Amino acid sequence: MGVLVAADTTYLVVVIMVLFLVTEILGMAGKSSPTGRPDQNVSRAQFPPDFLFGATSSSYQYEGGTWDDGRRPSIWDAFTHAYPERILDRSSGDVATDSYHLYKDDISLVENLGMNAYRFSVSWSRILPYGKLSGGINQKGIHYYNSVINETLSQGLTPFMTLLHLDYPQALQDEYGGVLSHRFVDDFRDFADLCFKEFGDRIKHWVAINEPHTLSRGGFAVGDLAPGRCSGNARNWTCDVGNSGTEPYIAGHNQLLAHAAVIQLYRQKYQATQKGIIGISLNIDWAEPYTSSKRDRKAAQRAIDFDFGWFMDPITKGDYPESMKQNLGNRLPRFTKEESELLKGSFDFLGVNYYTGRYAMDQPNSNVDPRQSSYLTDALINTSYRNSKGEPLGPETAAPWVRIYPAGLTKVLLYIKNKYGNPLVYITENGVPDPGNYTHSPLKATPNDNMRVSFYQAHLSSVLKAMRKGANVKGYLVWALLDNFEWLTGYTIKFGLYYVDIRKPSVRIPKLSALWFRNFLKGNDHRRIRMIEVDAN
Repeated sequence: MGVLVAADTTYLVVVIMVLFLVTEILGMAGKSSPTGRPDQNVSRAQFPPDFLFGATSSSYQYEGGTWDDGRRPSIWDAFTHAYPERILDRSSGDVATDSYHLYKDDISLVENLGMNAYRFSVSWSRILPYGKLSGGINQKGIHYYNSVINETLSQGLTPFMTLLHLDYPQALQDEYGGVLSHRFVDDFRDFADLCFKEFGDRIKHWVAINEPHTLSRGGFAVGDLAPGRCSGNARNWTCDVGNSGTEPYIAGHNQLLAHAAVIQLYRQKYQATQKGIIGISLNIDWAEPYTSSKRDRKAAQRAIDFDFGWFMDPITKGDYPESMKQNLGNRLPRFTKEESELLKGSFDFLGVNYYTGRYAMDQPNSNVDPRQSSYLTDALINTSYRNSKGEPLGPETAAPWVRIYPAGLTKVLLYIKNKYGNPLVYITENGVPDPGNYTHSPLKATPNDNMRVSFYQAHLSSVLKAMRKGANVKGYLVWALLDNFEWLTGYTIKFGLYYVDIRKPSVRIPKLSALWFRNFLKGNDHRRIRMIEVDAN
């Protein structure tokens, strides 16, 4: 079997030879895997026939073409150029994986794996360069996403379109502070209205906002994500502006209101005729108590509340978790009665982005100066990747924030089932980085990602466990299709099923995990794929 994608003939031709050997996967034979003995016998046949398997991308992390065809800067363009020191390798998404020009190749890769779904986001700055309808519609941007959608459908894939994936227009940040202003709600609704009108005849799965928690925390508490605001000492830098004790909650509040407004718009104006569904993607790190004490059990619940419940409670119950209201007092914005009613039930499906877990311990913080308050300490917890006995949650990875904990995914799905009425769930992101920490990884060291194969075996097994206990899961989309720009870590960590060298972004090389997925989804004996050899002569 060979796979070759080379969009530019000036690049080296890379020949991939896949060898099917008799022995077990290197490093897995007769041993417990990095994920704790996953079920290597998990198969496509164990999932329902209509279950969706796919891959995920996002506009800023993949497209490049930042100045092409009328696009103007997003907050990430401004952030990476203003604060290159906050990106581990001082890189940006200016070129990224060049999917703006190579989208046909990338969509073909998804289909070639035997997947039946592809999730991508639309760059608001490419559609409305100045963020507003009054600033003009970029028809070249409309044409581009029409081409992406049509190509996705032509390959037999179900498209998921995300409207906001951390990268709203810088023009709105400059004008009124972006998500810090209630004006954001109207502009996001106008943008969504345009997308529904232009693309809704073909898009039947919409994600209004991806990870509002990540934008609120990283962009306004820590300052390591765009737009880079914080209270000065959140990390090893000084933010120019911001308030880590108030702005994260304002940003989260306005994203929730924008989400609810867009859901209402779609349901009232488009859903009956377009017959699609719309939801939100929320990230969650499962939290285990550091000890078996009651205090640490409550701390673990607060960790989930301040992470996932912050957004899940309002869209199901119309209000924030009690722990947040108690700890934050008047720093937490309030919903009006009308806003609360609008939020309740404001999703047709829930996207779950799961990567890891952590241990949480109670940390009373009564001596904190109110003037130094921060989202980072408001939950009154400390977290660790080892419990009180010194036992690790799971194996370390190249991403400091990821420990491999597949059992956490089962717990997340059952937690959602039991607490929130068992909504329709798609796992919209799940993945693990390659070992090592490098921007330009050695080609021969990359393709044999045995750990990722084990990771996906274990997490698919965890999904099955939750489904057998009644969790309403209908799809599983991996992060990520390609190695790409990974926000504050730049290109130093690689989550892709396909290797991409940022110096030659037109070449995509399948890793072992891509070939494993292909065999898994096509019903072949995926356990027989053992090793990839690369000849770059």
